[in-house]
Amino acid sequence: MSLEQGLAFAVLGGTIILFAWDKLRYDVVAMLSLSVGLIVGLVPPDKAFHGFSDPVVVVVAAALVVSAGIERSGIIERLMRPLSVLKSPDALIGTLSALVMVLSAFMKNIGALAIFIPLAMRLARAKSIPVSQVLMPLSFASLIGGLMTLIGTSPNIIVSRVRADLTGKPFTMFDFTAVGVGVCLCGIVFLTFGWRLLPRDRQGIASAEARFRIEDYLAEVRILPQSPLIGATVVDLEQLFSGGAVTVATIIRDQGQRYVPGAHWEFCEDDILVLEGDPMALKPLLETAGLTMVGSGIPNMAGHAMAVQEAVVMPNSPLIGTTAAQNAMRRRYGIAILAISRGGRNIVERLRQIEFQAGDVLVVEGTEETMPGTLSQLGCLPLAQRNIRFGGKTALLPVVISLAAMLLVAVGILPVAPAFFLAAVAMILLRCLPLRDAYEAVNWPIIILLGGLIPISDAMKSTGASDLMAGWLALAVSQVPAAVAVGLVLLTSMLLAPFLHHAATVLLMGPVAAAMAAKLGLAMDPFLMAVAVGAASDFLTPIGHQCNTLVMGVGGYRFGDYWRMGLPLSIIVLLSGTGLILLFWPLHG
Repeated sequence: MSLEQGLAFAVLGGTIILFAWDKLRYDVVAMLSLSVGLIVGLVPPDKAFHGFSDPVVVVVAAALVVSAGIERSGIIERLMRPLSVLKSPDALIGTLSALVMVLSAFMKNIGALAIFIPLAMRLARAKSIPVSQVLMPLSFASLIGGLMTLIGTSPNIIVSRVRADLTGKPFTMFDFTAVGVGVCLCGIVFLTFGWRLLPRDRQGIASAEARFRIEDYLAEVRILPQSPLIGATVVDLEQLFSGGAVTVATIIRDQGQRYVPGAHWEFCEDDILVLEGDPMALKPLLETAGLTMVGSGIPNMAGHAMAVQEAVVMPNSPLIGTTAAQNAMRRRYGIAILAISRGGRNIVERLRQIEFQAGDVLVVEGTEETMPGTLSQLGCLPLAQRNIRFGGKTALLPVVISLAAMLLVAVGILPVAPAFFLAAVAMILLRCLPLRDAYEAVNWPIIILLGGLIPISDAMKSTGASDLMAGWLALAVSQVPAAVAVGLVLLTSMLLAPFLHHAATVLLMGPVAAAMAAKLGLAMDPFLMAVAVGAASDFLTPIGHQCNTLVMGVGGYRFGDYWRMGLPLSIIVLLSGTGLILLFWPLHG
C-alpha cells in the first residue's frame, strides 16, 4: 500500500466515522472531507470543485424542481379522491404504498412521500387505523419505488455516472426497470400485510398547522356564466360540489342586498357568495363549479410573479378598526384580501366592509417581491405557507413538462441532465413554480454532499485505493459462487447506507464494485446494479434516508421501530434483488 493509498483510506475512514457519529450534518462532513483531501494533496486544487460541475448534481437539483412543480399543481390530490372508498387496512395501505411506488419512479421519492403523508393521515384517522402503522410502509415504498427508473432515486443517477466514467456509456432511463419492478412487486406484497409488525401506540408530533389551528375562512366568490351552479341549490354546492367542506354563509344579489340563504335557494349568474371553509377546499371548488374569487387579481402587475400568503393581524397593526375598502388595499398597497378568519365567529358583512381586528388571519394576494415588505408595513405577521393557490395554470402542465423530459431521454434525443434542466426552466417560465419556490425545492445540503464527495471518490480511483479495496473484496469472495458475490456487494451497500448517505455509499462503493468485477473476470453491470439497489434500500434506521426521517416525527416512531419492518423487507430486497439482477444482467456479458 502506497502513502497516497493510505491517505485515501484514512480520509475515507474518517468520513465514514463522522457520518456514523451523526454529530455533524452530512454536508458539513462532505466539506470537511474535501478540505482534508485538499490539505493532504489527495485532491488537486484545480479539481477541488469539479464535483459541482458534474452532471449528476444538475440532475438531482433539476429533478427536485420538477418534483416540486408536480406537487404544487394539486393534480395528485385530485386523483386521490377515490381512495376514500377503500374499507380494509390491508387494501388502504397496499394501495397507498403502490401509488407512492409508481410516483417515486418518476419524481424524487421524498417529494412523492410528502404528497401522500397528509392524505394518508386523513384516511388513517377516518378508518380508525393508527397513523404509525401507515406512514412507515409509505416511506419504504417510496424508497423501493425509486428503483424503477434512472431518475427515481439518487443512487441510480450516480451509478449511471460511475458507469459512464468507466465505460463511456451511462445507464439509460429504463435500464433499471426490470429489476426495479420485480423488487417493487415483492415489496408491495410484504408491505400490504407487514404493517402489523409496527406498534399501534405511537403518538406522532402534531404539525405546526395542527398546533396552530386556523378556523375556517370567509371568502367571496362570483358565479360565472356557464357555471354548473346556475339553477343548483345551496345544498348542492355544500354537499355535491364541496363534499361538506364549504358552507354558504351569505348570498349577495339584487344590487348588493345580503341574504342568509336556506338549503334550497337556487343560484343565479353573477351571484356573489360568501363561503366559509378552508382555502385548501376552496381551490378545487373554484375549478369545478365555475367560480372566481372576488378581489383576486392585482392590476398592472404584468411580468411579476404573484403569491398568495396567510398573515395574522398583529395588535399594533394600523389596519385595526379599518376596512379593506377604507384602506384601498389594491390601489395603495398592491395587495388584495381574498379571505378572512376570525376565531370561528360568524361574519355576514362583505369582506371589504369588515373591520379588521387583532388576531384576524387574512389570505392576501400580491407580488412575491413586495409581499414581505407590504405585510410588515401593515403590521401583519406572515404565516408558514400552505401552498394555497386560487386558479392559475392547469394542473396538467407540470405533468406534461415532466413527461416530455422523460420522453426526450428515453428516445435518446437528450441526456438526462440537459433534459431535466430544460424541464426545470420550463416549470419556472410557464409559472408552474415561482422562482422562489424553485430555489427552496433544491435540497442544497445534498448538492454540497455530492459536490464535496465526488472529488474524494475520484481520488480513491486515481490513487489506486479503489482497486486495492476491490482486490481485498475479490479475494474474500473468490471462494464463493459469482452469484453470491453480487449478493455480497448488494448487502455491503445496504449496510453502509444507514451510516453514510445513500449518495455517498454509491460514490464510494461504485468504483470498488466495478474494479472487483474486473478482477473476477465478470461483467461490471450486475455489480453496479447491486450497488444501486443496496444503497437505495435503507430500511433499518431513521437517519440513513430523509424519507425515513420525514415520517419519524409525524408517526411517533422510535429508533428501534424501523427494525421491526425494515429487517424482513431488507431480506426480501436482498434475495429478490440479487435474483433479478442475475436474471436480467448476466455475469458473463
